[in-house]
Amino acid sequence: MQNEELIRLALENGAAKAQIIPQSQIVMSPVFRDICASNGCGNYGKCWMCPPDVGEIEPMMDAVRKYPYGLWYQTIAEIEDSFDIEGMTESGFAHAAVSQKIQKAVLPVLGDGILHLTCGGCRLCRVCAKRDNQPCRHPEAALTSLECCGIDVYHTTKDTDLKYINGTNTVTYFGMVLFRCENDG
Repeated sequence: MQNEELIRLALENGAAKAQIIPQSQIVMSPVFRDICASNGCGNYGKCWMCPPDVGEIEPMMDAVRKYPYGLWYQTIAEIEDSFDIEGMTESGFAHAAVSQKIQKAVLPVLGDGILHLTCGGCRLCRVCAKRDNQPCRHPEAALTSLECCGIDVYHTTKDTDLKYINGTNTVTYFGMVLFRCENDG
């Protein structure tokens, strides 16, 4: 019953699709930290919720492994074309807003013992306070990314009902709320 409720809450709060996956289906690799360090997104060392500020990769992967289940969800947005960087950026901020809504919706069901990860970079603020050498403005709400925790989004998605690519002129973002069931102790 709890699983259906979590999926319903994700969908009601903006996810295009959602499902519960077991820990065994979450594919991880420390190589994703190397991808972060290559700084393709421009956030490495410039966002409190991105590397290197979030900590070392192995402890983060260990933290993910402590949870037996994940509420795996996605948002899908239309963009003009594959060069529509502005559309992708805005869709990323929209996904971050959905992640915040999902966070608020699932907390009463799951309690505080969750780990919520979203797509690359926090995106809670338009410009992270780190860029101005200031502390995080919203540490209670800031979310780190799946990738900086070593999660391979493509391979984790492979055996689910969610699709990694959802057609031409779309961009897809993912998030996951890691949790324990009431009976897990």
